[in-house]
Amino acid sequence: MRVGITGASGLIGSALAAQLEGRGDEVVRFVRHPTTAANEISWTPGKALDAAALTGLDAVVHLAGAGVGDKRWTDDYKRTIRRSRVDGTSTIATAMASAVPDGPGILVCGSAIGYYGDTGDRLTDESGPRGAGFLAGVVEDWEAAAQPAIDAGIRVAFARTGLVVSSEGGAWQKLFPIFKAGIGGRLGSGHQYWSAISLTDEVRALCWLLDHEISGVVNLVGPEAVTNAEVTKAMAAALHRPAVIPVPGFALKLVLGEFAQDTLASQRISPTVLTGSGFTWQHPDIGAMIEAART
Repeated sequence: MRVGITGASGLIGSALAAQLEGRGDEVVRFVRHPTTAANEISWTPGKALDAAALTGLDAVVHLAGAGVGDKRWTDDYKRTIRRSRVDGTSTIATAMASAVPDGPGILVCGSAIGYYGDTGDRLTDESGPRGAGFLAGVVEDWEAAAQPAIDAGIRVAFARTGLVVSSEGGAWQKLFPIFKAGIGGRLGSGHQYWSAISLTDEVRALCWLLDHEISGVVNLVGPEAVTNAEVTKAMAAALHRPAVIPVPGFALKLVLGEFAQDTLASQRISPTVLTGSGFTWQHPDIGAMIEAART
């Protein structure tokens, strides 16, 4: 299979590229500079992409987008988050639609469980309604931007990813030095649910979506969500450090601003589609996810 990847230099994209190349697939990287190799496609989110550039690709995995937790959510950065996802997806989907029948027939589009908002204790799967808040609105518009590809008959799967457990990047990376220093602790009440997945299983799930006739929304999370208090306990045990200093909600709001609302939100998400399709997890529980991230 010849697979194009946007965001190929990011945490998930680089791991996916290595996995695909390791199993014998050819990876073509979308880059935002003039191409320097035959396996690159130059593109700019929000600007037209020549459909001819996609000729010969079997699939595209679209992962590009500004990091949600990288900066404080000012009005300007919120616009950057939205534009990077909506405009980028529109660019890819429109080009893929124009490339039919010579272009890729599969689009695996990165997305997020932020769509569901705060679900509290309610177990929510892919049939769950859109929640409230900034991220929920972004995800709705982000996925809607792929409509040109769907209308063109391309198989589109939306990979709504949860928290990716990794010490190499992403939001979880920030937890490791805190807990290693012995100053980790629950966030807020600790009762909120976190839906996580190991980086290994995230990549395996993306490959699964490429290889199987699955379309529509797919939650990429572990089999069971755990509370923040349980995450704290597992991190402390894995790193052999105490975790007794809770971080009150008001302190998070002072440091993170509006993003604190999502950090303190509860998302108890079920991967019903993955489970039903026969996917199995290499790291099914939070302890295994954390151990995998340490090695």
